[in-house]
Amino acid sequence: MAVDRISVLLAMMDQGVIPVFYHPDVEVCKNVIQACANGGAKCIEFTNRGEFAPQVFLEVTRHFAKADKSVIMGVGSVVDAPTAGVYICNGAKFVVGPLLNADIAKVCNRRKIPYSPGCGTMSEINYAEELGCEIVKIFPGNSVGGPDFVKSVLAPCPWTRIMPTGGVDATEKSLREWFQAGVACVGIGSKLITKELLDAKDYAGIEKKVRETIQLIRTIRGK
Repeated sequence: MAVDRISVLLAMMDQGVIPVFYHPDVEVCKNVIQACANGGAKCIEFTNRGEFAPQVFLEVTRHFAKADKSVIMGVGSVVDAPTAGVYICNGAKFVVGPLLNADIAKVCNRRKIPYSPGCGTMSEINYAEELGCEIVKIFPGNSVGGPDFVKSVLAPCPWTRIMPTGGVDATEKSLREWFQAGVACVGIGSKLITKELLDAKDYAGIEKKVRETIQLIRTIRGK
């Protein structure tokens, strides 16, 4: 598939949930990401948290460039432009961060890479959109006001596309609250790819959990 800016954004919104994941072991990453893709989540956010994380990311993206070209690897927890540049050179197709940084937006725009910065106020969301951000992350989602905050933003700005991360559970109650509030998609980390599944290396269980979550979102959306 062609992986350009528009196709990435459409894929993120279509699958509804972006698995958020990091592990220092390349083989574990390959297995988890393949499980997510098999479950229907082709867009996966690899968090920039561990030591030598960019090198792990590079090995993983090289693997999927041959093993499964439908996988769309993005990077999260990016707080500065140089780091964004490193990951883009290593194959990142979208960039996510916990905060808004104009220099990151410029780097991403130069390469036609979607950037979803973390925002917590209407003013930050407005500035992010002025910088060309199509999907704005709210973070931490539960602390900035939860689904009520989303409704308040979308009332005067219905064109805004919001992706909450933090405070989103892979349960019907949580997902229904967020999607009925009007989010475009959600990011979920350990509530989706749980420690128990990881410790057991239960990749079939991860695939099942992801597939069920995507189906639940489709049901909530009425698809």
